[in-house]
Amino acid sequence: MEKIRKTEDEWRAILKPEEFQVLRQAGTERPFTGEYTDTKTEGVYHCRACGAELFRSQAKFESHCGWPSFYEPGESDAVILREDVSLGMRRVEVLCARCESHLGHVFHGEGYATPTDDRYCINSVSLRLEET
Repeated sequence: MEKIRKTEDEWRAILKPEEFQVLRQAGTERPFTGEYTDTKTEGVYHCRACGAELFRSQAKFESHCGWPSFYEPGESDAVILREDVSLGMRRVEVLCARCESHLGHVFHGEGYATPTDDRYCINSVSLRLEET
């Protein structure tokens, strides 16, 4: 996969302010407000910044956490995982592997009845759904 590199000014020019704040500044949208939180539409979720395929609807599940949740990415190399110790917590940040935009966080071992017991908690504003 070819990496996409842009300056922050270039990203700011192509993203809406709320997209830029989450994707490029590692922000978080308010829970239960995102367009994909409760959607059950079949399709492929792409990075809103660069268009890379990230998640498939078959891996989406209801976690009732306020953000779209997936138990695995579409391909193992679609995302990058990075330690995040911001806000006084130890978490694992999820980034798009192609453009390194912030998507959300992944949590493991919470007891969800999924094949991986992972919860990729992803901001809707970081995604664009292509219906199938």
